[in-house]
Amino acid sequence: MALTAYQLQFKRRMKRAIRLRAKADQKARRHTQLLADAIGAAEDAATQMNALNQLYNVDVSTYTLLTQTLHANSGQEVLVDHLAQSTPGEELIVYNQVPDGNGGQPLPSNPLLGE
Repeated sequence: MALTAYQLQFKRRMKRAIRLRAKADQKARRHTQLLADAIGAAEDAATQMNALNQLYNVDVSTYTLLTQTLHANSGQEVLVDHLAQSTPGEELIVYNQVPDGNGGQPLPSNPLLGE
């Protein structure tokens, strides 16, 4: 049975939305890894700063305000753990046949859907 214009429109729109979701997921994974790496670098710097503070008997802040907040609230291990618990494309995509609505006619263009 051939698909109506309404059903084809749904299929096209859904494929576009799934691609957009996949790109967002990929970007989130990349940035999460970069953030985890930055927190690790901040921890390495803090270790060196602590050693210098003790060696020279000074009290220089070991973290910037931002890196301290990131270290205290999320930490590198938490971010890496979130990445490990989730894999790209883990959500199963099942294309259900959409009922032939709107008399088989496509719906008007919608800017929200990238049209």
